[in-house]
Amino acid sequence: MAKALAEFTTLTFDCYGTLIDWESGIWDALQPLICANQRDDIDRNTGLVTFAKIENAQETETPGMLYPELLMLVHQKIARHLGLNTSDNLDQAFGNSVSHWPAFADSADALRILKKHFKLVILSNINREGIAASANKLGVEFDAIYTAEDVGSYKPDPRNFEYMLGRLNTDHGIEPDQILHTAQSLHHDHVPATAFGLAKAWIDRQGLKNSENWGATARVEQRPEVDFTFATMGEMARQVASVAR
Repeated sequence: MAKALAEFTTLTFDCYGTLIDWESGIWDALQPLICANQRDDIDRNTGLVTFAKIENAQETETPGMLYPELLMLVHQKIARHLGLNTSDNLDQAFGNSVSHWPAFADSADALRILKKHFKLVILSNINREGIAASANKLGVEFDAIYTAEDVGSYKPDPRNFEYMLGRLNTDHGIEPDQILHTAQSLHHDHVPATAFGLAKAWIDRQGLKNSENWGATARVEQRPEVDFTFATMGEMARQVASVAR
């Protein structure tokens, strides 16, 4: 029988796509390239889908590369794929854009509510410096933050979840059955979380439950089953608060 929300002690989060609006951040960061090439035929969906394919392949090809350097290569390859001319300055600006990616409007308020009831942990595909800039926008102090830089690989590589679960157990005494993994990305998070037997809360920011708008997230052909589904972090926080009364 599935656990109720209140029975978990720890929420582990994907950050980008769940707490930080990475699709808006990515699309904004692509504008200098598109404008420099005076192209009006590249819409948001085209840009994001192209990013998803290239970023996922690059993470697999260079798992030890720091994320800003990886983003620079991704930008070069996006330009090449779309027939655009780029430059070192444009590539570098895109690589350093993570600190400018905005938080979702509901993230900080939701996290403050959830912090009253759970330990909060981030498992992210970003480097330490990048996640620090984003965490400052989220309104709470996380109990732990683990990054691809710490692990040497990118989700959905199982090493990332192995690392997180090992550290949570060793440093905090947290067992896997106490954890509710909370994320938007089926590809990066819910597929590997399923393999590790974790309970899962899907934050379906893209409305994938009722559509096929995969955007900046790599497509999953067979969707994993999840324990909870919420459209936003705010919806999840409201449900937690109502149960805790």
